[in-house]
Amino acid sequence: MATCMVSRIAGAYSASLWHSSSRGTRLQAFRVQAKSSSPSVVVTREKGKNQKLMNILHSHGISSLELPLIEHREGPDLDKLPSFIREGMFDWIVITSPEAASVFLDGWRKAGFPEARLAVVGVGTGQVFEKVELENTKLSIDFVPSKANAKILAEELPKLLNGREKVLYPASAKASNELEMGLSARGFEVIRLNTYSTEAVKFIDSSILEIAISSPVVALASPTAVRAWVDVIDVSTWSGAAACIGQTSAVAAQKAGLKRVFYPENPGIEGWLQSIIEALEETQGSKVTA
Repeated sequence: MATCMVSRIAGAYSASLWHSSSRGTRLQAFRVQAKSSSPSVVVTREKGKNQKLMNILHSHGISSLELPLIEHREGPDLDKLPSFIREGMFDWIVITSPEAASVFLDGWRKAGFPEARLAVVGVGTGQVFEKVELENTKLSIDFVPSKANAKILAEELPKLLNGREKVLYPASAKASNELEMGLSARGFEVIRLNTYSTEAVKFIDSSILEIAISSPVVALASPTAVRAWVDVIDVSTWSGAAACIGQTSAVAAQKAGLKRVFYPENPGIEGWLQSIIEALEETQGSKVTA
């Protein structure tokens, strides 16, 4: 059952937020399928990175359409990353998203596979390292916070006994400074490198967009995706619901004027699925069998 969470959001905004407890060929195929009826969920991550969610939705009998709204581009500090990793002067390297993890891994390989102690924001981000950990024991995930967000990570990151308390934070240029501020307040020295940026795509197929807008639920995984979505719909008349991967995206969606916004208490693919199901139930007025 969806629960109204306005009181959890700073400022207690007027619209409601709910949280749950807990390319080419493919697009053509979905376009054909959707001629008779729109898919239930529009998935909006970067091209090529929606398949896992789409497979999970399919396994629950939920149809989906891929409409990439964002793309990742190189950040201004990307070239600096290998040398910072190679120096090994950090107690922790903090990774707060799957894309940040992928970018870090590229830099780590260029640095010559040095030892590194990682703190990751959550299970989804940590999964990017699973195969690498099996292959190379020099890379270890030594900390995951009790809740997958930057605020809790900053509050819970352990201090080690060597006295340096130095953190490397390879991040999106669009990420807030919440993590740095939280760690600095606890006495950590934080070096942030803006290694990539998340931007709205420059072109969207109008025929795909028409189908997407008629679908009842859109799945959004970042504030950038939220902004890209509201740029292509009429917020005042769109009757669908947004299922966000976490609270940060949910707050952005609410601020952007979306009226029905769902998000999981703990960010991640399982919670996101539950939020999608609740959003579908809200828009369809009936129980979703999954």
